[in-house]
Amino acid sequence: MARSSLALSLVTLGLLASVNAHAQASAEPQAGASPASSDFTLGANVSLASQYRYRGLMQSNNKPAIQGGFDLKHASGFYIGNWNSSISWLSDADPDVSSSVEMDFYAGYTRNIWGDLSVDVGVLHYYYPGSYPSGFTKPDTTEGYLGLSYGPVSFKYSHSFTNLFGVPDSRNSQYYDLSGSFPTGVWGLALNAHVGYQKVRNLEDGSYTDWSVALKKEWEGGYTATLAYVDTNADRNVYTSAKGKYLGRSAAVLMLSKAF
Repeated sequence: MARSSLALSLVTLGLLASVNAHAQASAEPQAGASPASSDFTLGANVSLASQYRYRGLMQSNNKPAIQGGFDLKHASGFYIGNWNSSISWLSDADPDVSSSVEMDFYAGYTRNIWGDLSVDVGVLHYYYPGSYPSGFTKPDTTEGYLGLSYGPVSFKYSHSFTNLFGVPDSRNSQYYDLSGSFPTGVWGLALNAHVGYQKVRNLEDGSYTDWSVALKKEWEGGYTATLAYVDTNADRNVYTSAKGKYLGRSAAVLMLSKAF
């Protein structure tokens, strides 16, 4: 059953309240008990974005999106997590589609292998609950990824094991992501830069490049604000919604986040 943005907000807030309660209970030792350490770390996050862009493409029809998730990490480097966002791109494409939520589930392993060089490998599944009309290719997608980071620069390769976001016969599509984060020395701001290339198999003129530049500011208590400029060279004939909006148009995106 599809879930509304309001429902996702309530679920996310409930999750965060549960996480906080658990964290407080774990942090307060019982009478007579000795302090215990754990190799597991649980974190959560919630964000409000002026709109949701993924790989440069519009996901929420230029409207705000509520987002949030959690991660469970082990000291060995293994991790699992879930992230969610309100969306509208599927119902924008076909009014008979009821899906309004993207739910991502992932698991992987990361470790430092030499000096500042780290590796990250894992699997990510994008799930879009809801009802779909007959003949509609389900958008659910599974990708494997391999990432390398060195200091402030990272590169990530993603490979789809299924159709890519509802494109028929698009298995084995690929995405290449080169990103960097650099301190500016001004007001504690960081400059984030990104360029990516989405290769879509068996979709004529479907492949494209996206890029973004952002300023990010973090405060104590896990608060973060990010202002980004996002753009693509996606083909208008391919990436224009049924409502006549070009999904790859340039945009400024503001995001406010809180980590727990």
